[in-house]
Amino acid sequence: MLKRVLTAELLDALTRFPVVALIGPRQVGKTTLARSLQKPRGNTEYLDLERPSDLARLSDPELYLAGRKDRLVILDEVQQLPGLFPVLRALVDEHRVPGRFLLLGSASPELINRSAESLAGRIRYLEMRPLLIKEAGGKKDALARLWVRGGFPDSYLAADDLASFEWRESFVRTFLERDLPALGFRLPAQSLRRFWQMLAHWHGQLWNASTLAQSLGSSPQTTNRYLDLLCDAFVARRLMPWHANVGKRLVKAPRVYLRDSGLLHSLLNLRTLDELSGHPALGASWEGFVIEQIIAVLDPVEVGFYRTAAGAEIDLVMKLRGHKKPIGFEVKYSAAPKPSKGFWHALDDLGIERAFVIYPGKDEYPLERRVKAWPATEIPGLADEMRRGA
Repeated sequence: MLKRVLTAELLDALTRFPVVALIGPRQVGKTTLARSLQKPRGNTEYLDLERPSDLARLSDPELYLAGRKDRLVILDEVQQLPGLFPVLRALVDEHRVPGRFLLLGSASPELINRSAESLAGRIRYLEMRPLLIKEAGGKKDALARLWVRGGFPDSYLAADDLASFEWRESFVRTFLERDLPALGFRLPAQSLRRFWQMLAHWHGQLWNASTLAQSLGSSPQTTNRYLDLLCDAFVARRLMPWHANVGKRLVKAPRVYLRDSGLLHSLLNLRTLDELSGHPALGASWEGFVIEQIIAVLDPVEVGFYRTAAGAEIDLVMKLRGHKKPIGFEVKYSAAPKPSKGFWHALDDLGIERAFVIYPGKDEYPLERRVKAWPATEIPGLADEMRRGA
């Protein structure tokens, strides 16, 4: 089993909060991680609320769970039973000790909203993402494999690229036909698949709901609703523009990305690195992949991109805890990355004193006093680098 970096944070949260929620898309590894806690912890109980027999046990949830105050109860797909949250609050308030409930949810906004209302001050949220570079091994061949196949464990660990591609095709179909309806979204699967494929071609670009609506034969309101849905399900990201009082005319539209590179390649019908290397989406795919990895490693307080009408631009700007100044990241798919003139203008506009150009090489070296070229394989080391410079 792959070792997930979230394990330590999850164990720590269970020592401090009565309720911990592990959220993220289906098949990302939430259940595997949660069940791995059962043996070392010993006194745990696992209930899958998609299984009728387990759901039947909770016909009277207060009675059933009140008798299990001495153990960790893992509730998988908890959004299946939304009326459970007030009961959990009452049980926690009656016997408030850390590590009573671990909730697993497939990125349901309903889960987040209901638990936020009922369990405020009692719950810690952790997002489980597809595999990170460190979890995949961190070497160059592992990096390429992770980029092409994406970070869903079954896709990454498949026997070959074709088997991985077939798994992702099946995932997309099941996600649209079964998972989204199970989360309460009643939308035509065929229309949403067309939108998702169009979004794959739009990956890394500025969002324009009207243009996509014309291609889709729908309204801008509908395309915005579809994008909201995929963002809520953690398979798409709306990266907002970084607003700064710099006296410049700033781009106001967000950029949109598919969060898992493997799903992006599946929707673009790209099976191998060779096929990707000859495709126009190569640079945008690499950019989105690197951005997701950086955000996962650094867990910023605020994140966005910067672009002005005059051409000053940085792919990723973020504010980190303990840092007064924003940090900038430029992503280049080049063995010898050379940032554009607009990048340097953007550093000056925002007063950025530390920036990194992430590229697929192997050496770290300075490009200028404020800027380092940083290998993508070393993205896991950015957290230590930031602590040194805080």
